[in-house]
Amino acid sequence: MQMLYNSDSFAVVMFDVPADPFVVGTPDSLTRGGYEIVDKFARKEIFIEGALAQSFKEGVEALIESEPSEEEIDEYLGRFSSLMHQPVVLH
Repeated sequence: MQMLYNSDSFAVVMFDVPADPFVVGTPDSLTRGGYEIVDKFARKEIFIEGALAQSFKEGVEALIESEPSEEEIDEYLGRFSSLMHQPVVLH
């Protein structure tokens, strides 16, 4: 678990889970995981993985290249707010 971003509005945590070494056909280097995005004002969160997580990562990498302000990063993260249905219980 690694905190990637934390502002007054949002927090993003990356989870990187090693693949199960006992599953047949799984390469040792394969990992799975995802991102937890927390909307602090709405007090909701989402955990994304798979294709959506990859798309999120690519979007963030493209955004970072332009040296964005905190407002621009929060605006990008705000695009995921409509997907958040899980209430934040502990954070």
